[in-house]
Amino acid sequence: MTKHFINLNDLSNNDLQQIIDQAIALKKQHKSGEINNALQNKTLAMIFDKSSTRTRVSFEAGMTQLGGHALFLSDRDIQLGRGEPIIDSAIVISSMVDAIMMRVSSHDDITTFSQHSSVPIINALSDESHPCQLLADMMTYQEYNGSIKGKTVAWIGDGNNMCHTYMQAAKAFGFTLNIATPKGYEPEQSFVSQYADFINLCADAQTACDNADLVVTDVWASMGQESEQTKRETAFKDFQVNTALMESAKSNAIFMHCLPAHRGEEVSANVIDGKQSLVWNEAENRLHAQKALLLFLLG
Repeated sequence: MTKHFINLNDLSNNDLQQIIDQAIALKKQHKSGEINNALQNKTLAMIFDKSSTRTRVSFEAGMTQLGGHALFLSDRDIQLGRGEPIIDSAIVISSMVDAIMMRVSSHDDITTFSQHSSVPIINALSDESHPCQLLADMMTYQEYNGSIKGKTVAWIGDGNNMCHTYMQAAKAFGFTLNIATPKGYEPEQSFVSQYADFINLCADAQTACDNADLVVTDVWASMGQESEQTKRETAFKDFQVNTALMESAKSNAIFMHCLPAHRGEEVSANVIDGKQSLVWNEAENRLHAQKALLLFLLG
């Protein structure tokens, strides 16, 4: 049966840990100049309906580093953007390539695509979740601080797709997730119900950060929410990750952000550019975590 990676919980906790361990090994291998052609003659189709920096560069470079090839397909380049049914596109594209990565708005579209694809589908971001980012985040934490099991993570800001995926990660990797969002911006109830044993919904950011080992945030207005920017700035004003907030966390706490970041909004410049921030390592680790994922799925 074809393995897909649409949500973090599609894979067992063991498989996820194996991918992260492999990612750390692949990174060392790459830094030492060793060549790995494990995906020679393999092709990854990359379907985008949103602009992207880290996702596109990391998957494209990752396929090249493993001896394979990546095809960039924006919705302006293929018939999917002109109304060809998703099912038809899935059948045709999957008959010609070895794996398909999708960064599209609709999670349902990715699910439908996977049901009619003969090759692995990777969710590289949807309106519901962002599992590839969590592989990179968990890899980064492990590299710098060892196992995240039993630790406390604070999610500050919007209860969005990243927040949902952190909830899934809390269960998979065995940490406690404290979530602080403004009223009306909570994560979806279906996720709250499913992951209730692993999360705490906090009234304010300070409480969520209390004794945290890792503090994470994301932009206040995601792509497609630009019209809500002013309204969100007002709602989120007490949810900036700044020095005062980081002081509530443990003294050796780490800061992460999936980027792009808006300094002075969701995070202050002195935090994101400070010594507790691992955002650049986290961004680079998208490359190595996804290489490990591709090797796992293409086995």
